[in-house]
Amino acid sequence: MALQLQFQFQYPFLSHNSPTPLPKPFPFSPLFSKNSLNFLNKPLLIKPYPTKLQAVSDLSATTIQDDDVILGPTSEDDEVAEYDWTEEWYPLYLTKDVPDDAPLGLTVFDKQIVLFRDGGGVFHCYEDRCPHRLAKLSEGQLIDGRLECLYHGWQFEGEGKCVKIPQLPANAKIPKSACVKTYEVKESQGVLWVWMSLKTPPKVDKLPWFENFARPGFQDVSTVHELPYDHSILLENLMDPAHIPISHDRTDWTAKREDAQALRFEVTERTNRGFAGWWGKEKDPSLPNFLRFEAPCVLQNNRELTDEKGVKNYFTGLFLCRPTGQGKSMLIVRFGGTKRSNLAKWFPKWYFHQNASKVFEQDMGFLSSQNEVLMKEKVPTKNLYLNLRSSDTWVAEYRKWMDKVGHGMPYYFGHNTISLPKTPAVVEHAPAGLVAGVSASAPAKGGIGTMHAPNLANRYFRHVIHCKGCSSVVKAFEAWKNALASVALALTALAILASGRQWKSFLLVSAGLCLAGVYGCSTAIAMNTTNFVRTHRRL
Repeated sequence: MALQLQFQFQYPFLSHNSPTPLPKPFPFSPLFSKNSLNFLNKPLLIKPYPTKLQAVSDLSATTIQDDDVILGPTSEDDEVAEYDWTEEWYPLYLTKDVPDDAPLGLTVFDKQIVLFRDGGGVFHCYEDRCPHRLAKLSEGQLIDGRLECLYHGWQFEGEGKCVKIPQLPANAKIPKSACVKTYEVKESQGVLWVWMSLKTPPKVDKLPWFENFARPGFQDVSTVHELPYDHSILLENLMDPAHIPISHDRTDWTAKREDAQALRFEVTERTNRGFAGWWGKEKDPSLPNFLRFEAPCVLQNNRELTDEKGVKNYFTGLFLCRPTGQGKSMLIVRFGGTKRSNLAKWFPKWYFHQNASKVFEQDMGFLSSQNEVLMKEKVPTKNLYLNLRSSDTWVAEYRKWMDKVGHGMPYYFGHNTISLPKTPAVVEHAPAGLVAGVSASAPAKGGIGTMHAPNLANRYFRHVIHCKGCSSVVKAFEAWKNALASVALALTALAILASGRQWKSFLLVSAGLCLAGVYGCSTAIAMNTTNFVRTHRRL
C-alpha cells in the first residue's frame, strides 16, 4: 500500500482543483488525546509543532559505506525505553462494519479476542475462549443480546458474567469461576479500539484522536484489509513513498515508473512514542508532507493545500495497523479531506475499495517474501537492509524505534537488535469468527477452492467479508446477474416461438441487452473478488 499524499492523483475522490502548496505547511500536531480536543464544544486546538532538531544531521552519524548514499543508524545512542505492548490501544475494526447479529473473532499479536454488540448496541470484548472446554466464543451466536457458546450453550453478558448453563440442575448456582476475561473497548471517530492490559486500567489519554477528522466538511473513504505479513513489514511499506512509482505503475492512471526520483526527509521529533517529520521530492522548494508515527501502530500523513480563493484544505492518509499474529496483520485505511472532487461523486464507494485491494495485491508478493527472509535470517535489519538517504529515512527511523521498545513486545526486528517469537505460529485449519458475518449465506464458513475460502491471498477473504458495503454490493450484483440471466433465457425462448419477424428481433435484442447486463454484473463481482495479477510489460 502506498503512502501517497498527492491525493488528487492516486486517490481521485480527494482531488483538489488547482492545488497551490503553501510555502511551508503550517506545522501542527495531528495526534491529540480526545480530552484535549472537544470539537463539539470548543474551537479546534492547533498545537505548535516542536522546533526542528538542532542535530538532525545525526541521521548521518554512523554510515556504512558512502556518506552521500547509504543511511546508517538514526541516532548515536542505544536508548531503551519503558514499554509494555499490552498497555496500548489497538485498532480493532471500523464501527460501521461490526456485525449486528454475530460475534467477531479478532487477534492482537497472539491474543484471541471476540467482539460483539449486546442487545442495547453496547460493544463488548472478551477473551475468545469459553471457560468450560475452551471452545471459541466467536464461533457462537447472539441470543437476546448475550453471547452463547455453541458447544454447550453457556451464555455470557456484560462484564463477562456467565448467566446460563443449560446442563446445571434447576436449583444449582452458576459457579463464580464460570466467567470470561474482558478487555476494555472504546469507539472513537468511527473506529473501535481495545486496551489489551488485564492488569493496568485503560489510559484514556492514550486513545488516539485525529484533528483533521474532526474538521468541518471532512470526508473519508475507509477500508479494512487482512494481510499475510507482519505488521512491521506493513508499516515499513506504508511509510515508503519511494516505491509508489514502481510498484503501482499506472494504478489509477497516475503513478508512473518514470517519475521515480530522489526524495528529501527532515526529522523534527523523536520520542519513546515514535517520530515525526516532513518529506517531499528533492526538487520541491519546501517539504509539503507531514508524517507522524505513533506507538503502537498508528501512521498518518498530512498535507495542507490552498485553493485559488485562498481557502485552506486539509488532507490525511491514516493507517491503523493491528498485529494479528506471526506473519499476519490487519489494516484500517482512511483517506480523507475537507474537499472532494466533483468527479469522485460519480464513482461508487466499492470502486475505491476494490482499487485499494488492487494496490495491496501489487505489494503482497514481495512483502510476504521479505517477511520470510527476516524469519529465516534471524538477524537485525542493519545486517540485511541497504537503506538510502534519498528514500528510506522513515524505514530506518522505525526500525531504530523498535530497538528502543522492542523488549516490551512479544517479538520484533529492530535495526540493531531482535527478539524472535518464543512460540511457533499456530496454523488454524478452521479459522473462527473471521467469516461470521457471512456464515448465514455461506454456512461452510469457507470451503476449500471457493470464493469464501479462508485464505489471506484471497481478496474476498481479505476485504469483502470485513466490509458491509462491499458484501452487500457483491450479493446485489449476484442477484441481478441471476435475474438478468433468467430473463435473457425466457426472452430467447419467446423469440424462438414468436412468428412475427419484428417480434423476434425485439425479443432477441432485449435478450442481448440482458446478457450485456449479466456481463456487467459479472465484471463488477470480479472486480470485488478477484486478485490483481501483475503483467510485466516491455519498456
